[in-house]
Amino acid sequence: MDEIIMAASAILILIGMAATIFNRDPFDKLISLSVMIAGVFPFIVDRGLLDVAIALALIAPLSTIFILMACQRRAPS
Repeated sequence: MDEIIMAASAILILIGMAATIFNRDPFDKLISLSVMIAGVFPFIVDRGLLDVAIALALIAPLSTIFILMACQRRAPS
C-alpha cells in the first residue's frame, strides 16, 4: 500500500476515534464512527478481503442513515 494512502487512512481513523470519544451528541458520534470506518476500508482492501470490503461498503452507509433517522431530533411542540 502506498505510504501516503496508509498515512491518510490512519489520520482518518484517529480523527474519527477522537471525535467519537469527545462528542456527546449521538448524531456527531455516528458521523464520527462513519469517518473511522472510511479509514479502515483501505486496510481491509490491502489484506485482500474484497468480499468483506464490498459488504462493508454496502452495509455501513445504509445502517448509518437508518440509525440517524431513528435518532432524529424532534422539535418541541
